[in-house]
Amino acid sequence: MTVNTIENIAARFATPLVHWIALLGLCAAYLQGGIVKATDFGGAIAEMNHFGLAPAVPIAITVIALELGASVMILTGFYRWLAALALGGFTLMATLIALRFWELPAGQERFMAANAFFEHLGLVGGFLLVAWHDLKRPAASKEARSFAHDRQTHLEQKESA
Repeated sequence: MTVNTIENIAARFATPLVHWIALLGLCAAYLQGGIVKATDFGGAIAEMNHFGLAPAVPIAITVIALELGASVMILTGFYRWLAALALGGFTLMATLIALRFWELPAGQERFMAANAFFEHLGLVGGFLLVAWHDLKRPAASKEARSFAHDRQTHLEQKESA
């Protein structure tokens, strides 16, 4: 197999559907977290209190709205770049608050916290990449940055090939 053959095979996966599935994967933890916090609001308040965040109720409401709202914005393409930056910033702040591995004694707990810390930095990088990619796209309209537009463009390209 040549590099061109591998590239041609891989290019078949460069579709709007695969792009959307990748965005869904990036947003999955935030959708799950927002739904769990919304359905167990007492648990959400306890989490805010655990990390010393006060006032817990408005912060929990804001976190739920951010996790769910920004995820939906990313998945629909509505101001995707803004939502990606918001979730990236939120993730960075939450990581610095919740995963302070450098304050833990050496051992398994520190090891696990350090792994989670750097995994979260990877999510931040992913969100920055989504924002960068969305802002670099030539179309400026909200509609042009949507999954539906990506799909239509893909179908038009397929028909002309």
